[in-house]
Amino acid sequence: MKVIERKNILPFVLVTSLFALWGLANNMTDTLLAAFKRIMDMSDTQTSFIQMAFYGAYFCIALPAALFIRKHSYKSGVILGLILYALGAILFLPAAEVESYAFYLIAIYIMAAGCSVLETTANPYIMSMGSADTATRRLNIAQSFNPMGSILGIIVSKYFILKDISLYSVSGTYAAVGGVLLVIMVVMLFARMPEGKDVSNDTSLKATFGRLVKNKHYMGGVIAQFFYVGAQIGVWSFTIRLVMKELGYVEAQAATLYLISIIGFCASRFIYTWLMKYIEPQRLLLIGAILSTTCSLIVIFSAGWIAVIALVLVSVFMSLMFPTIYGIALGSVTQSEHADDTKIGASGLIMAILGGALITPVQGMVSDAAGINISYVVPMVCFVVVMIYALSSRPTAVNQ
Repeated sequence: MKVIERKNILPFVLVTSLFALWGLANNMTDTLLAAFKRIMDMSDTQTSFIQMAFYGAYFCIALPAALFIRKHSYKSGVILGLILYALGAILFLPAAEVESYAFYLIAIYIMAAGCSVLETTANPYIMSMGSADTATRRLNIAQSFNPMGSILGIIVSKYFILKDISLYSVSGTYAAVGGVLLVIMVVMLFARMPEGKDVSNDTSLKATFGRLVKNKHYMGGVIAQFFYVGAQIGVWSFTIRLVMKELGYVEAQAATLYLISIIGFCASRFIYTWLMKYIEPQRLLLIGAILSTTCSLIVIFSAGWIAVIALVLVSVFMSLMFPTIYGIALGSVTQSEHADDTKIGASGLIMAILGGALITPVQGMVSDAAGINISYVVPMVCFVVVMIYALSSRPTAVNQ
């Protein structure tokens, strides 16, 4: 059975390109924690407010985004997301002029709102482009391009932000990204894409929410996604700081190890996607969770290069988690008799990205109180939650 049908190749390519765009934003934002710590002399807890703003926007905007594309179309959601994303990035310039951390947080919030709209739109759209039996594999393929954007984000940060840290190096880089996004938005505006409008007559949100809450595979997926995103953002947000501590590197040098982590994340996602032809997704999810937990323990109790290598391997082993949890959870909705709940269900899984906003500050507080190595107990606990979800997911609920 084909993962991507011939008639859907062009829409698939266009929508998949969006995955790289929010990967760019995610990982440029991760490097901001190290930059603002240096520029404004902040604690780890204070710099973690950046992630609260970014992933808090994901939580607040996901449901309105789902309602928007339910009323209009997937393409409309894409255009709206790109406009907000570009606006937030460009607002970094006036934030530098007034030298206000609060202004930066507002700009980050608006930028992340755009990313939230894009994710809420693109994930279910990709899953709908073919058979439900191959939906999780199709989503993993598209999600494999997300870390490519992440790699680009780290390279941009390394050479344009962290090399000469200042408010203007930060703001100029983000404003340039905003300009590029406006060009992409114009291209998408005129591109021919299936509208994907929701034709369902069932507009009762209460009934939809009621069905979703009763779906244990879906609700378990929302919980697992919340903790996974918290783990991922925590692991990456403090990677540069841990490398600086363990190896004595400066920010730009430490960013190289961060880049290696993301390259490993990207490569392993392609490997996981290939393995899904032979191994059930939930079984691979379990293996990834066990290995990620083990490597987190090594980071906590070791030092020097051993701790750094273990931290890099966490990225390698956790790479399949987001799309696989998403595919298992949303697959249980799309294969039910109420498949029209998919768009709202998708928003719930994107809202779960709130974990990045709430769990990262906890890790920051643990880091300030007990040390950065010990702080990795927070993502370790999160990986245990993912492990429990993998164990509880029956093969019948999985899209292979």
